[in-house]
Amino acid sequence: MPESPASPTPYEVLGVGASVSQDELRRAYRRLLRETHPDTGGSAARFHAVQFAWDRVGDPSKRAAYDRGHGAAETAPDARPAGPAPSRSRARANASSPRARSYGHPGGGAREGFLTLMREWAGIGAGLEDPYDAALVRSAPLEIRRLLAKALAEEETARMVSTLGIGYTIWNAVAAADRGYAIDHVVLGPAGLFAVRSEDWGGEVRLVKGEVTGDALGRGEEPVRALVRNARRLARSLGVRFTGYAVVVPDEALAEPLEIVERGRHASTALVRRSILPQLLRTGLTGRLDVADVFEVRTRLQNGIRLL
Repeated sequence: MPESPASPTPYEVLGVGASVSQDELRRAYRRLLRETHPDTGGSAARFHAVQFAWDRVGDPSKRAAYDRGHGAAETAPDARPAGPAPSRSRARANASSPRARSYGHPGGGAREGFLTLMREWAGIGAGLEDPYDAALVRSAPLEIRRLLAKALAEEETARMVSTLGIGYTIWNAVAAADRGYAIDHVVLGPAGLFAVRSEDWGGEVRLVKGEVTGDALGRGEEPVRALVRNARRLARSLGVRFTGYAVVVPDEALAEPLEIVERGRHASTALVRRSILPQLLRTGLTGRLDVADVFEVRTRLQNGIRLL
């Protein structure tokens, strides 16, 4: 599985700059080993992360290869697989089956932001030939890498929804009413109308008291609250009702396949592994729509949705 652009680099894990000497790198590693060791009150997760970071850049030859952009497919040893690969017959069937209707440009805004900041950071005079060069992306600030991770997450969600078939429609990068707030995806199918947010924070997340939390989230981020708020704005403006909300993350970011908010203002919201999303959209969270209702809701959405 390709490493997320938002994942902490080995240098960030070790708390040093990418240009430090090998001796400085070693001193940082040894200090963090003592600080993070479970026997001295540290975190087992951080202890393993420090060891994994050192394994990638502690050896000068490995460090040189990493700095050149090699090893981009590596992931942490305890990363969970997304699921079994489809059989050849199933893959051929999916390729030839009618695809879901899709509108808008998933990940377009995040990619534009990434390219703009990457060029500013690298310097226009530097002759930036490939802004997606692995070595360049790894050396970029986290703010820039997260934009690329966001774009890739939105694109992958749209791709997965498209495989559900002609009974589904997805609108990407939707403006919430007239305020310009974005909903990553609005998905309509037999199981209901969903507002979906695609994320990749580069670390593990979980639901706590109805909100997504995790060390990788920025201060003040409230993904569930923002998604539900924006979806309700859109629903009021179009005269429709969302039957579910979903925050989609990479499989390795979530310990359980699916976590659901069952009570409170944000009920019917799911934090879900990416590989489980098609199943969620097929079964729904609060029942199914009649065929007539699907057509009516699709017409309202098609006539009123504004894409960013």
